[in-house]
Amino acid sequence: MKIKTDSERKEIIDAINVMLNQAYDSTLDEILMILKKNEDEEYESDIKAYDKGKEDIQKNGTLSWEEVKQDIQEMKKDVA
Repeated sequence: MKIKTDSERKEIIDAINVMLNQAYDSTLDEILMILKKNEDEEYESDIKAYDKGKEDIQKNGTLSWEEVKQDIQEMKKDVA
């Protein structure tokens, strides 16, 4: 998913607000439920990723900052 610019986000939020102000109460309840569910799923995903990363560190150790910087430089070369 592409990260939106601030102006793109504002445009989308403004359009959503227009539609929300015209929506029925039951629709608002459904939208709120969907947003809360999505937030809960993202939280669960973050916790799983954290646990997986922690487990990997326990098994394989950590990287030095120099190794991280080197990996980043290699990734930049791959993208270019």
